[in-house]
Amino acid sequence: MQTVWKGSIAFGLVSIPVRLVSATEEKDVPLRQVHEADGGRIKYKRFCSVDGAEVAYGQIAKGYELEDENMVVLTDKDLANLPIASTKSIEVVSFAERDEINPVSFSKAYYAEPTGDVKPYVLLHDSLVATDKVAIVKLALRQRERLATIRAQDGVLVVQTMLWPDEVRKPHFSFMDADDVDVRPQELEMASMFVKAFDEGFDPSQFHDGYREVLRQLVDAKIAGQEISRPTEAAPESNVIDLMEALRASVAAAEGKPAKRKSVVKKAPAKKAAKAPAKKATTKTTRATAKKTAKAPAKKTAAKKPTKKAAARRKTA
Repeated sequence: MQTVWKGSIAFGLVSIPVRLVSATEEKDVPLRQVHEADGGRIKYKRFCSVDGAEVAYGQIAKGYELEDENMVVLTDKDLANLPIASTKSIEVVSFAERDEINPVSFSKAYYAEPTGDVKPYVLLHDSLVATDKVAIVKLALRQRERLATIRAQDGVLVVQTMLWPDEVRKPHFSFMDADDVDVRPQELEMASMFVKAFDEGFDPSQFHDGYREVLRQLVDAKIAGQEISRPTEAAPESNVIDLMEALRASVAAAEGKPAKRKSVVKKAPAKKAAKAPAKKATTKTTRATAKKTAKAPAKKTAAKKPTKKAAARRKTA
């Protein structure tokens, strides 16, 4: 690992030679800006806005712009003469509880590796473990004085730089002044149950960068000449969620139990189709049939033709 800083930790009258190496690394798929037509890299030229001439990197200085747009030029020599802490020493100024430091203040983390006698290094490490404290230190890193902490973790000392107090913004939003938000005890109880159901600690091995994996697959597919498919996302539901029902279902799901109510989404009750009672329908049909029967004219009976014997009798009479 590349050395970022080399010097010593001043622990009282004890000097602990160490080197700092970055404790983190960003693993991303490197993408460059290119010309879409031919894949050529996009490059930028450093040029002066006054005379338009291209400027070499070694001729670039730092400047502070005034309100009238004039510039105060600061050279590396000017900056080197600033009264900052020694660039070769990490000075322990105090010790504090871990919880006293706002996590928002933390910046970059470095592992401190001993480069000399290991015993004073282990002594500082073990004393921080025994007291459950962190050391507040100052150091000069990349030409700037920085505030930092030293804590014992995983058998090594970790130096973590911090923002200065005036660099941390205080949160202030309009909702913080609202006094009409009423959280019911039942809602708080259900939310607490949900937290307890997932109280399993933090296991880093369970998490991974899914976006990076998909991007890597996209690049590999492009290399192999495969057709790229774009998954479609489902449209978000606009139903109104009842807070208590959502909490109850969440807790039940976390505990592996079915929720008491099947749905946590409020839905308008479905309109039931009106159905006529079967008995009344039968009665209506019977009455209608009776009316039709009553109104229908009676069928005329066709007269029978007289037989030969009947005709003879009539003639005799």
